[in-house]
Amino acid sequence: MIKDSHKKCKIIAEVAQAHDGSFGIAKSFIDAVSDTGVDIIKFQTHIAKAETTKKEPWRIKFSEQDKSRYDYWKRMEFNEKQWLELKNYSEKNGLKFMSSPFSLEAVNLLKKIDTYAWKIASGEINNDQILDSISESGKEIYLSTGMSSIDEIDSAVEKIKKRNLPLTIMQCTSMYPTPPDKIGLNNINLFKERYNCNVGLSDHSSSIFTGIAAASLGINALEVHVTFDKNMFGPDTSSSLTISELKTLVEGVRYVENILNNDVDKNKIAAELKPLKKIFSKSIVYKKDLVKNSIITKSKICFKKPGNGVDPSDIKKVIGKKLAKDVKSDDLLLMSDLK
Repeated sequence: MIKDSHKKCKIIAEVAQAHDGSFGIAKSFIDAVSDTGVDIIKFQTHIAKAETTKKEPWRIKFSEQDKSRYDYWKRMEFNEKQWLELKNYSEKNGLKFMSSPFSLEAVNLLKKIDTYAWKIASGEINNDQILDSISESGKEIYLSTGMSSIDEIDSAVEKIKKRNLPLTIMQCTSMYPTPPDKIGLNNINLFKERYNCNVGLSDHSSSIFTGIAAASLGINALEVHVTFDKNMFGPDTSSSLTISELKTLVEGVRYVENILNNDVDKNKIAAELKPLKKIFSKSIVYKKDLVKNSIITKSKICFKKPGNGVDPSDIKKVIGKKLAKDVKSDDLLLMSDLK
């Protein structure tokens, strides 16, 4: 049973744009992710006209088929019917469905299909329009902090808490991929103490080790990008895990949770292992054949397995005693051997 101090971590598989605008591939990700043991599958809802201009400078040359970032976002769009089908298909496969909105239009679309919860992307943390709109649903918010200062996080958290909404703050560093020295797991406990709410990690390291390390800190949520292959085309491929890596990550996180949720009492475990201790520990034995009335000295005894005789810690109780009978080399010394 999971204790309150270490509740089950919700693991989120972030497809983002790994589908490359293909509705069929998007559904294939749902099929693949459903076999890994994750809890939530997440996409990103981009509506090019509502969120960007053709002058956006971010990653404009990574795609030969898109002349601008605007064109790329346009190609990533799905209509409301398609988003609803993705949501229903996710739930049919045992997954909760989420998608990050990047405009008010996207928020309205996701409201219509009844998304499970909300993820505020790192670039939207100061977007009060989006925050005000999603707050109306009363659903949980996952707040990403990839480019934010503590003051900016303070401000966003205050706004969300005033609305009495369930909140999970996600430590995140907006580097793709994120190197180990920039992951910032130190902020997990900082956020717990500072904000007194659920805390998670949005990871872009492309490594399973990061999430497992974060799980050892008792995080409430873990988000990772996924891809079918790290050689596939896409802006997030270098920051993603493959499906097989994702499955291993889930196993690792659940393993760590099992450790965290089961304290070990050293006295109880020692009692439980007492029969084994007798096999692996040592007893006082005779180093050579001795005759009756011989006086026990350190030179006449030694310590050898098994441990079901007189414990070596009791050596002072036998030194100087006389033998009540003849004994053989390697016989276990018994207190009944002594006068």
